[in-house]
Amino acid sequence: MLLSRHQVMARRERESERLERSAYLLLSRIDAQGPMSIGQLAEAFGLDTSTVNRQTAALLRVGLAERVPDPDGGMARKLRITEEGGRRLAADRDFNRSCLARVVADWSADEVRELEDVLVRLNRSVEALEGRLWPRAEDAPKS
Repeated sequence: MLLSRHQVMARRERESERLERSAYLLLSRIDAQGPMSIGQLAEAFGLDTSTVNRQTAALLRVGLAERVPDPDGGMARKLRITEEGGRRLAADRDFNRSCLARVVADWSADEVRELEDVLVRLNRSVEALEGRLWPRAEDAPKS
């Protein structure tokens, strides 16, 4: 809760440049797994397709994602991150990392590694409970 508050306060400086939460989550997922259909995104997040359709329409409208034919030859069109979407996602990730780096600036390298390990374990446990396992960004093939 405190970390979130710190990020919100730091975020105010660059609010107009930041992605909305839903845009960040959708782009992160597509970045991790490659192009995805609205149905796949809805299933991945446990959301109604109408909600994901509305959120992805916003991404398309501002040029952060684009519709492409299914690279695997399926019928459904998929969403892929545009160059601008990738740039904005990377900028948000860098900002998030810099906020966290300020918080742990006086921690030892071992303490930071321990935090990383515990957070990975926590995220995997949440995913397991929700039955929505997915490859981490570092494990997923890029398209």
